[in-house]
Amino acid sequence: MPSKKKPLLRTTLELPAGDAPMVELGKALGQTGVNLMEVKKQYDAATIAQRGDVIPAAVTVFEDRSFELRLRTPPTAFLIRKALGGKGAARPGHDTAGTLSRAGLRDIAERKLPDLNTTDITVAMRIVAGTARSMGVRVEP
Repeated sequence: MPSKKKPLLRTTLELPAGDAPMVELGKALGQTGVNLMEVKKQYDAATIAQRGDVIPAAVTVFEDRSFELRLRTPPTAFLIRKALGGKGAARPGHDTAGTLSRAGLRDIAERKLPDLNTTDITVAMRIVAGTARSMGVRVEP
């Protein structure tokens, strides 16, 4: 059943898992009057197992200063950089930052599948491969 509360603010924050910085929370949510410590505690508790990753959180703050926190999967570019152990190319299309194996591509696609607009793993792999190419990462055929 949908909530009867009227939303005051909807925003998505990309925060480090397990240790959300209060400065970032304050910048994004401070003007709403929501309890920032409660948001931090809920986010940190939900993401402690994924420490070291960047986990986006969709935060909805309601008029009564209550909030709803919905976690998403890490950004595709972050997962690709993590798989390569480095950054993307400075000049994509001209330079190559590395090569992503088919197995690595499949792992990333499986992890991103809940947030993509498809349920087919092969289509998800093509979406992730497109992001990799735009970063200057070569994908094994």
